[in-house]
Amino acid sequence: MPIYEFVCQNCHRKSSFLVRDISSSFTPKCSFCGSTKLARAVSSFAYHKSLQTVWEESGEPTMHPSEDYYKRPENIGRWTEKKFQQMGQELPTKVKEEIQAAREGVMPEPLKDL
Repeated sequence: MPIYEFVCQNCHRKSSFLVRDISSSFTPKCSFCGSTKLARAVSSFAYHKSLQTVWEESGEPTMHPSEDYYKRPENIGRWTEKKFQQMGQELPTKVKEEIQAAREGVMPEPLKDL
């Protein structure tokens, strides 16, 4: 299901539309001013990196001595994940959730006051 983007000829704002069936007729309408005078825009695309790729690109802490390595969001919990992997153990679901929340900016309760 493609997402098409259009620029309104009246208000010059961009609107995105999810089209479920490309064979059916589709008449876009500006999400902001309601105009039907829209021009098709060239859409950008998303590229999502795997956690493995992020790790490989950021390297080990010893590669970044001048940076505060573990304060970078993508590296929060990395040591814990690495140790569980080395032991051949599955990271507990609760720990995975806490690490992901921290990477998104929500620190675990015991660390909030630090």
